[in-house]
Amino acid sequence: MPNTKTDPFTSRRKFLTGIGGAALGLPWLESIAGAAATKKPATRLAFYYLPNSLIRRGFFPGESDRDLPKFAGQNNVWRFDGKTAPVGKHQMTFTPTLEPLHQLREKVSLITGLDRDFQNGTDSHAQAASCYLTSTVPYAVPNSAYPLARTLDHIAADSIGQDTPFQTLELSCNDAKDNIESIYFDNMSWYGTDHVAPSMRNPRQIYDRLFSTKGNTRYRNITDLVLGNANSLQKRLGSSDRQKFEEYFEAIRAIEKRMDRMDALRKDIAKYAPERPRDHFPRNEYIHLMCDLNITALQAGLTHVSTFMIASERWTTTNKYEGILDQPRSHHAMTHNQPKFLDDLLKLDRFHVAAWARMLEKMDSIEEANGTTLLDNTIFTMGCGLGDGATHQYNDLPLVLAGGGGGKLKLGSHIHVPRGTPLANLWLTQLQVLGVNAKRYADSNGTLSSVLA
Repeated sequence: MPNTKTDPFTSRRKFLTGIGGAALGLPWLESIAGAAATKKPATRLAFYYLPNSLIRRGFFPGESDRDLPKFAGQNNVWRFDGKTAPVGKHQMTFTPTLEPLHQLREKVSLITGLDRDFQNGTDSHAQAASCYLTSTVPYAVPNSAYPLARTLDHIAADSIGQDTPFQTLELSCNDAKDNIESIYFDNMSWYGTDHVAPSMRNPRQIYDRLFSTKGNTRYRNITDLVLGNANSLQKRLGSSDRQKFEEYFEAIRAIEKRMDRMDALRKDIAKYAPERPRDHFPRNEYIHLMCDLNITALQAGLTHVSTFMIASERWTTTNKYEGILDQPRSHHAMTHNQPKFLDDLLKLDRFHVAAWARMLEKMDSIEEANGTTLLDNTIFTMGCGLGDGATHQYNDLPLVLAGGGGGKLKLGSHIHVPRGTPLANLWLTQLQVLGVNAKRYADSNGTLSSVLA
């Protein structure tokens, strides 16, 4: 345990330490929370980003019979009972793409009608992810082709990330090397204009960074390094916390075993498919593993703020999804030929939403103080920087808000906002929920009171 003058179990930041300084952050445990047991848990902020947008007819209620895009940007409002949707709250409709979220229907809200502005001078995909969380308006940054300044995750972390080992955590599931695009297509987190916060993409490297295991040559797994202290800790826990800690410890061990299997599989694939080994790598499991590492970091208090990109914008990289795509394909290219690849695109969209739903369900099963869960204490947004990947529209973005925001969010509805409402209104609302004293964010002109408790 940490070397403190007080009982280490009551210190603000709790770890199990092992050989070489490796440290395993602990989840919330009532037995060792001390006086903090009645305090409100920390509120987290997380983003799950989908590049190249989603197929509108599978995602939006009332659009199942929409004509597929013909590069006209015609799909600018969703329809309700065959008519333009009225502004306000509606009952959630779980379309085929959104259906995996049904189990969490009380803790998610579909938000439709939010727009963002495009700064002429660059490719539309280039601003899709890079400027998704930006804190500035178009043309506000001198001599820059991008309206890009410090992004929302870092602005929030300035307030809620000061007492965590990592102020922010940036993850991406793009592990390809065939980069033909600039960094603007492949990153959504920025310290400031032209100062990218690079994403981590390799599960083993992320694990080593989170638990400081990289320098240990004898042991690679944190559960081996801290096993003695873990056994000692369990003896001091109440029965409920003992079970909770055992589940947490085993979850970490399961991640380690999965990483070991993936490392071995990479070596095997390199032998029988040396030309393009990535094409044969199990991408579904890779994404789930990255999601679980993200959850662990939030649960153990290693960070309170994270961004997660499923892939990059517009890259020609091909990916193979087992059980979904029968051969490696470029997602971007598929979105520009929607009639031909419609079924595969809809399956892929559903898988990506299901992977997020799996994260939410896990987070909702992790108990924290005052009878709340990790999901209750998180603001978690799934969304895209484009309203449609083929028409490249920047209006009516696909967005779902999840979590409880520490008791300050009231979800469970479909919220349709007035046409032209800036995306920045949602970001300003989230900052205020986090306690950040902000009157405006980028081009915001108000907040979304409809998501507040």
